[in-house]
Amino acid sequence: MKDFNDKFDTAKDKISGEIKEATGKITGNETLELKGKLQNKKADLEKKIDLKHGANKVKEDIAGKINDMMDKKREK
Repeated sequence: MKDFNDKFDTAKDKISGEIKEATGKITGNETLELKGKLQNKKADLEKKIDLKHGANKVKEDIAGKINDMMDKKREK
């Protein structure tokens, strides 16, 4: 459930950032536009970190399985 909540919060930040950026552009509010861009980039970074963490877990799982197979083969 925590993973879902984290992904939801990231998506919410992304959308909110895009809205702030667009509103800032339309109204000429440079500060709001910048806040939107920063919030958008933060969401992108969180998504990349989450993907990297998932890739590292897969890599570790594969390495563990290969090690287990090699250990079993050595025992024979």
